[in-house]
Amino acid sequence: MEDDVQYYSGLRITSYILIAVLFATSVKGANQLHIGGIFPIAGKGGWQGGQACMPAAKLALQDVNENPELLPGFNLTLHSNDSECEPGLGASVMYNLLYNSPQKLMLLAGCSTVCTTVAEAAKMWNLVVLCYGASSPALSDRSRFPTLFRTHPSATVHNPTRIKLMQKFDWSRVAILQQAEEVFISTVEDLETRCKDAGIEIVTRQSFLSDPTDAVRNLRRQDARIIVGLFYVVAARRVLCEMYKQQLYGRAYVWFFIGWYEDNWYEVNLRNENISCTKEQMKIAAEGHLTTEALMWNQNNQKTISGMSSEDFRKRLNAALIEEGYDISHNRYPEGYQEAPLAYDAVWSVALAFNKTMQRLTQLNWGKNLKDFTYTDKEIANAIYAAMNSTQFLGVSGVVAFSSQGDRIALTQIEQMIDGQYYKLGYYDTQADNLTWFNKEKWDGEKVPQDRTIVRRVLRTVSLPLFICMSTISCFGIIIAIVLIFFNIWHRHRRVIQTSHPVCNTIMLFGVIICLVSVILLGIDGQFITAENYPKVCQARAWILSTGFTLAYGAMFSKVWRVHRFTTKTKTDPKKKVEPWKLYTMVSGLLLVDLIILLTWQMQDPLQRRLETFPLEDPISSNDDVKIRPELEHCESHNNSVWLGVIYGFKGLILVFGLFLAYETRSIKVKQINDSRYVGMSIYNVVVLCLITAPVAMVIASQQDASFAFVALAVIFCCFLSMLLIFVPKVIEVLRHPKDKAESKFSNDTGISKEEEERYQKLISENEDLQKLIAQKEDKIRLLKQRLSEKETKNGVHSFSDALDGTSTAGGVQFNQPAPSTLIQK
Repeated sequence: MEDDVQYYSGLRITSYILIAVLFATSVKGANQLHIGGIFPIAGKGGWQGGQACMPAAKLALQDVNENPELLPGFNLTLHSNDSECEPGLGASVMYNLLYNSPQKLMLLAGCSTVCTTVAEAAKMWNLVVLCYGASSPALSDRSRFPTLFRTHPSATVHNPTRIKLMQKFDWSRVAILQQAEEVFISTVEDLETRCKDAGIEIVTRQSFLSDPTDAVRNLRRQDARIIVGLFYVVAARRVLCEMYKQQLYGRAYVWFFIGWYEDNWYEVNLRNENISCTKEQMKIAAEGHLTTEALMWNQNNQKTISGMSSEDFRKRLNAALIEEGYDISHNRYPEGYQEAPLAYDAVWSVALAFNKTMQRLTQLNWGKNLKDFTYTDKEIANAIYAAMNSTQFLGVSGVVAFSSQGDRIALTQIEQMIDGQYYKLGYYDTQADNLTWFNKEKWDGEKVPQDRTIVRRVLRTVSLPLFICMSTISCFGIIIAIVLIFFNIWHRHRRVIQTSHPVCNTIMLFGVIICLVSVILLGIDGQFITAENYPKVCQARAWILSTGFTLAYGAMFSKVWRVHRFTTKTKTDPKKKVEPWKLYTMVSGLLLVDLIILLTWQMQDPLQRRLETFPLEDPISSNDDVKIRPELEHCESHNNSVWLGVIYGFKGLILVFGLFLAYETRSIKVKQINDSRYVGMSIYNVVVLCLITAPVAMVIASQQDASFAFVALAVIFCCFLSMLLIFVPKVIEVLRHPKDKAESKFSNDTGISKEEEERYQKLISENEDLQKLIAQKEDKIRLLKQRLSEKETKNGVHSFSDALDGTSTAGGVQFNQPAPSTLIQK
């Protein structure tokens, strides 16, 4: 009986306990505050940071619900799903959370593209959205996202740090490579503005959707050296592999990557993502790159609002991740590990905001509770917004506070990958403009990379030995010409000089001197004179070479012209002398045309210095990133081809005409101009060389040594050969016959007139006819001798044959024994 009583007593107690538990459970269920969570976890692109952020959020929920001072009488519950960092899927997850019970008071979201979709739509349900993993600068637009807050700093927080580093290392030329996502597009727009304000040139901006091959290749074409890369980690691995293929790494390149990638991001998922590079190749390409990231872990080992330090939180998070199957012991961290403190503090921000809202609702005595919130209740929504806006606490990610745009305020950390590990180089406080630098950076080659290829402009000049050689020959020619001028003047009374018109010869020699001087001017370039004086040399070249040619060739041309005129006139006195003034007039006329053309050219369109640039060349020996840009000076005017056409047309006309006259008078000698044949030969020489030199010099104008040598040799050869042909016979005659009496034997002095030439030709013709007649007579005599010989044999008559030894008569004509035929000469 007692046992039964005890049994029923125990049963009653058990029943009471069960009833109490059920009541407590029902009461606890009635005091739940529900929030929705959207985590990117299992996607194949974008940021899948929910892998580490969701376990961190669960830890935060556990700590918040265990804190008796937070949300007294209530528990915070998280309802979550995977968005895969896809905006469409994220919107679907949001609708499911909103339209499925229970009522949600706030939404948590990660990944910028999903946050953009969720935050833009959430205002229609009067919901505050807190993003723990969204860095898009576009989310700072309060007019577009009026209820958005985020514990993740905006991506624009990196840009002041990047600018500061560029200024620190004197980089004023950068390139940008971005993924075509809104978060990166808006970040680049902010970076471009800041670069413009800082005087930094953006050499190119390349974007891509999924395949960065062409974009990376274009960076190489643009000679990009300092490159800011903005893309998600999946795209970052593709970019890194393409960097290796295009060899855009090493001591000549610096890459800025986003710092929220995991430490081993470049060597994981290579096979799954079909990356064609090996881990070793990826490591080689990643060496030395810089990262900038907002501080997501509290740097001070102090207790936070949760009672933990950041290191305590790291240990708890690592344990939670190990339970979920992640190999943390071998540094195989899931994506989002760096942002995990932001997710943890985001839950604490929600709890603190709800706590403050409950106090505010109690003070206002509206008769409303936080559980009474509906999607149409703007009053409670505004109270939640105000509470969130004023939230400030020390979390495991640092001081959590929000700006007027709802952005997180944070410091920026700079790291560099050295030997496969990230090393902290410093911190930058944007608000205070304070850069804390540890001087731990390491550059390949122990030198800060340059922001561009150093292009050294090297002026191509004429080889100095070649210039000296040609100048020496020209000076020797000038000396010879001067000696011949004195020779010409000193012996002007001699017939051999006098009949060759010494003044005309002197003019030719002056022209030769001027032409040889132009050879020296052709070799004077930037190694001797400044760029400011180069146009003067250009003008001097044109004037001296043109006038020298006119004087030298014009003197010879006038002689040939007078010979042609003298021998083609029908009535010409053989003893008539050539009047010298006519020769000088022709030279003066040619010189006048030259002066008119040159003056007009110089006044209307003067020659200027123009630089021809050549492709970049590698230096012979240099460890620097240097290229050589060869340059070559040219003398050109705006309408250079027109003026050259006029000059060449005029010179070419008199060259061709002179060639024609020389050919016409090739076998004519006149005693009034005794050196006409040699003058004609000189004209042949000048014409041929000019016709060859002019086009060839234009073709090889970009080869300074070949062009100078070719033109200089042509001028020198013309000058020397002309002096040789015209003056050497005269010098030899004067040396052989010091007195004027023997000069009658000088071959060029025995000239003939036109009538004498005709008589000479007539005598030659008559002589030929007589020779033919004699030949016929001799044939007849031989025939008669043969017949007589035959007759003597038959008749034995010898007297007749003997008679023929003296004289013979045939047909009544008496013949003397002919002598050998000779040419009848005058």
